[in-house]
Amino acid sequence: MTTLPAIAGVLTAEQIDATGAAIAAMQEDSGALPWFPGGQTDPWDHVESAMALSVTGRIAEAEAAYGWSRRHQRADGSWPIRMVDGRVLDPNIDSNFCAYIAVGVWHHYLITGDTRFLDEMWPTVWSAIDLVMKFQRPDGAFRWGGDHRSGAMFDQAQITGNASIFQAIDCAVRIADEMGQPESSWAAAHAALGDVIRDRPENFEPPSDHSMDWYYPILGGALRGRAGQEHIARRWDEFVVAGMGIRCVDHRPWVTGAETCELALAVDALGDTADAITLVESIQHLRDPDGSYWTGLVFSDGKRWPVEKSCWTSAAVVLAADAISRTSAGEGIFRDVRQTLVADQQIT
Repeated sequence: MTTLPAIAGVLTAEQIDATGAAIAAMQEDSGALPWFPGGQTDPWDHVESAMALSVTGRIAEAEAAYGWSRRHQRADGSWPIRMVDGRVLDPNIDSNFCAYIAVGVWHHYLITGDTRFLDEMWPTVWSAIDLVMKFQRPDGAFRWGGDHRSGAMFDQAQITGNASIFQAIDCAVRIADEMGQPESSWAAAHAALGDVIRDRPENFEPPSDHSMDWYYPILGGALRGRAGQEHIARRWDEFVVAGMGIRCVDHRPWVTGAETCELALAVDALGDTADAITLVESIQHLRDPDGSYWTGLVFSDGKRWPVEKSCWTSAAVVLAADAISRTSAGEGIFRDVRQTLVADQQIT
């Protein structure tokens, strides 16, 4: 029997189970986990939602989701940016979207210990990361995407996507090691990416007014310790709305549940678990009686917007609760990201 996460005074295990059930109820027969019933599926949010299914003990549903990823991966290792009910609406490539499969597969393996699953998904992970490596620029940053038809890459590198790729490469290296097929070039790419995130942030596109550009270097694991705490402190008052959550965009009166829970994961990784609990508690006004979560709230007029209960918002709540409560075997997936892999791989 699965032990479910809980946060005392905030969320019970029964409530987390209901959220897991709400995510599973949105799953399509193909295994896809769309943003909401009838909505789009993208390969990143699909994986995040699958991770929440693993945490809540819905192993068959999670593996159906990873089966969807395996079957819909293209020959070059990529997935379309956007699909709806199996139809491709945006065929292009997002390097971060493609990399995230490694995080989900490693997380599911940590929870289940299922070597059969890892064997089955290893070719998918390898193909995805092999593709992503082609997007790395000479300065260590990863181009955000490319045109699938022509093969042309877009040169811009964005901090949020690169911070997420940093975590994904760490997970991919762990999988490769577990499979007895270490990839030293991936470790070297990870080191170069960490250097540019920490030491040359100006090499990325200027940070936008979105909160993700602020906290993702910590969530992805490239910034930790005092540097991470100082980074978070600099813009805390711009984004955090006490008792409501965090703004998705710094100048708009709009708080969103997923970003709030991702910030909770980030500050928990810095050791600030009390702040993480407060953040998760602050967005419980988005909870629906069925256990799902509305995407956000425009707090200036008290209206939910967009008017949707998004799969990935519910998933972010589950993952934050798991990390804070230290419950599942995958609860450290964000906290335990390694900052350097070069020494581990003994690259000369």
